[in-house]
Amino acid sequence: MTVDPVTLQILANHAQAAAESMAFTLFRTAHSTFVKETEDFTTGLTTTDGQTFASPRELGATWFVGLDYGPVIAAITEYHEGDVCMTNDPYSGFVCTHSPDIHLWRPVFWEGELVCFAVGHIHNTDVGGAVPASLSRALTEVHQEGIRFPPRKLVSEGVLDQGLLDIMMTNVRAPTQNWGDLKAQLAAMATGERKVHEMIRRFGLDTFREGITALLDLGELQARRVIAQIPDGDYEFTDYLDEDAPGGLPCRLHLTMRIRGDAAELDFTGSDPQLTASLNMPTGGNPRHILLMVGWNYVLYTLDPTVLLNGGLIRPATCIVPEGTVLNPVFPAAVGMRSMTCMRLQGVVMGAFQRALPDRLPAGPASGGPMTNVNTTDNRTGRRIMAAIDPITGGAGGSPFGDGADGSGANSGFLKNTPVEISEAEVPIRVLRYGLAPDSGGAGLHRGGLATVLEFRVHAPGTIVTARNRDRSIFRSWAVSGGMPGAASVFWRNPGTPQAENLGNTDVVTLDPGDVITITCSGAAGWGPAWERPVAAVLADIDAGKVTLEAAARDYGVIPDDAEATRKRRAELAAIGRPDFDAGPERAAFEAIWTKANYAALTETLAALPVHWRHFAKRRIFASVEADADRRGDGSEVGRAAAALRAAFPQIA
Repeated sequence: MTVDPVTLQILANHAQAAAESMAFTLFRTAHSTFVKETEDFTTGLTTTDGQTFASPRELGATWFVGLDYGPVIAAITEYHEGDVCMTNDPYSGFVCTHSPDIHLWRPVFWEGELVCFAVGHIHNTDVGGAVPASLSRALTEVHQEGIRFPPRKLVSEGVLDQGLLDIMMTNVRAPTQNWGDLKAQLAAMATGERKVHEMIRRFGLDTFREGITALLDLGELQARRVIAQIPDGDYEFTDYLDEDAPGGLPCRLHLTMRIRGDAAELDFTGSDPQLTASLNMPTGGNPRHILLMVGWNYVLYTLDPTVLLNGGLIRPATCIVPEGTVLNPVFPAAVGMRSMTCMRLQGVVMGAFQRALPDRLPAGPASGGPMTNVNTTDNRTGRRIMAAIDPITGGAGGSPFGDGADGSGANSGFLKNTPVEISEAEVPIRVLRYGLAPDSGGAGLHRGGLATVLEFRVHAPGTIVTARNRDRSIFRSWAVSGGMPGAASVFWRNPGTPQAENLGNTDVVTLDPGDVITITCSGAAGWGPAWERPVAAVLADIDAGKVTLEAAARDYGVIPDDAEATRKRRAELAAIGRPDFDAGPERAAFEAIWTKANYAALTETLAALPVHWRHFAKRRIFASVEADADRRGDGSEVGRAAAALRAAFPQIA
C-alpha cells in the first residue's frame, strides 16, 4: 500500500504532536533549572533502526533534529516491553555528544511487534568529573569529564536497575537533581509510547509503519527542493575559535560547500587538528553526523519554514571530516566543550550558504556566550548547591529583511532565559543586572542583535562559577554587505574596582564572598552600510538604550537634533566606504600572516603526522612563523602584520 498525501500530512501532525507531548511532560516535571527553564533537552520518535521521524517545534533544543540513534539501538542485543536504555558516553556509537547529555531510548511494541522507539536527552547540570558542571576547555581527556555509561538497560521489563542508578548518583554533585530529571525523562518516554499506541489505533499498523518511512522520504524531498534553488558552485567559509586551549592559539574551522543540483558536499578539510583541550567534536567520521549538520538544518528551515523536522532533511548532504581533526577526534580526546565548537561551526555553515545566497540570508550570529553554572554553599543551611543560572546569549545577525533579534536568536534561539527570581530562589546569589548590552550589535542598515549581560554577587567562600562556551573575546561575528561586526564578549571579576580582573576566556573561576561577576556575550553582526539606516530607526535605538549617542555619531552618522551635522557625517562615512565582508581587525591581523595558502600548507603538513603530534606541531610552526616575521622587521608588510598580530593575540608572542 501507499499512504496518500492527505493521510500522510495528518500522520505527520500526529507524530509531531506526540513528540511535543513528550517534550511537555519532560518540561513540566524536570527538576533542574537548565531543563525546566532553559530547555536543554530533546524528545522524539525514531524508526526501529534509529532514524528520527518526529521532533517537537515548540519545546526543547533544536540541535538534534535528525540524530541517528541506530548505533546505540544496535548495541543492545534484545528488547522487551517495558525496557528503557541509556548512555552518556560520547564514544559509544557517537550518538551522545558529551557526558552531561544522558540519552534514553524506549522500544515501543504493538501486539508483540517492535514498531519504533521513543527517544530523547537532557543536559545534566553535573555528571561528576574534574570541575563543577563537568565541563571546561582546560580538560585534556574524556576521562576527566564525568562518569560515563556505555549503552545499557536502565529499566528491564519495567524494573529499574537500582545498582546502576546508585553508581550514577554516587558520582555526581547534585544527585537529587539528577534523579529528578531522570524521572522526568522516563515519564517522557512513557508518554511517547502512549501516543504511538494512539496513532496506531487511529491509522492502523500498516499505515503507521509505511507512513513513518514516507515522512522521512518527504523530508528528504523537501530538502532537495530547497537545495535545487541554490546556484551550483563551490562556496568556502572560515571562522575561528579564540583559543585551541587555555591561553592558546586560534582554532580554525573551514568549510568548502559544493552544491550540485539538489545535493551538497560539505568538506571540512582545512579545519584544525585534534586538540589537547575539550573543544573537539565527537562525530566518528559519520558523513551526516548531526553535530556537523545543525547549521544545515537551520538554513533549510529558514529558507522553507514548512519543511518537516526529521532525519530526511540531512540525506541530500555528505560531509568530509578527516580523522584526527577537531571535528573528528580520536579517543580519548576530551569533547565536553563540543557545544562551543559546534555553535561556531553552525555559523561557518551559515556563512557558506550566505555566500551562495547573499540576498536571502543574514550576517553572522553572536555566539560566544556561556552557559553559567554556580557551585556554592547556602550560608543559612550549609547545603552545597550546584545549579545553572542562565545562558548568556547574543542575538541574530542583521539580514536583508531587517534587524537581528536581540538577546537570543539565530543558532541560540532555542535557549530560554531563566527569570532573575528563579535564579535567586535556586542559588544564593544576588543578581545586580540582567539585560541587553548597548552598542553590542554590529551597526548596519539592518543592525545585528544585541548581546545579553549578566552581573551578580556571590556570598560564600569557595564559590565556583563555570562559564562554559566562553568565546568571541577576540574573533568577532562577521558582517556582510557593508555592515559592521558585533562587539566582542567580556568576562570581569569585580569590575570598576581596584581588584578588577579581566578573565578573558577563562571558564572556571573560584570566588570569594562579595565578589561580583559580569558576563557579556558577543553581539551579532550588521547587514548593509550603517549610514543608510533610517535616521528615525537610529533615534529609536537611542531612546531604547540600544545605541549610545557616541556610537550613533561614530557608526551611523546620526547626530540628534542636528540635520546638517548628520548629513555631513553620513557623507563622510559613505566616502570612506565599507568592505563587503568584515570580521574585525583581529581577524584581519591574523589572516595577514595566516593566509589561505599558508593555512593549506599547514593543514597538509599536520595531516602527515601521527594524530598525537599534530597539535604540538601546530604550536611549534606558529612560533616559527612568528619568529620569521620578526626577522623581516616591522618596516616590511609581513613585519607590520606580525606587529598587528601580536597586539591582537598576546599569547602568540
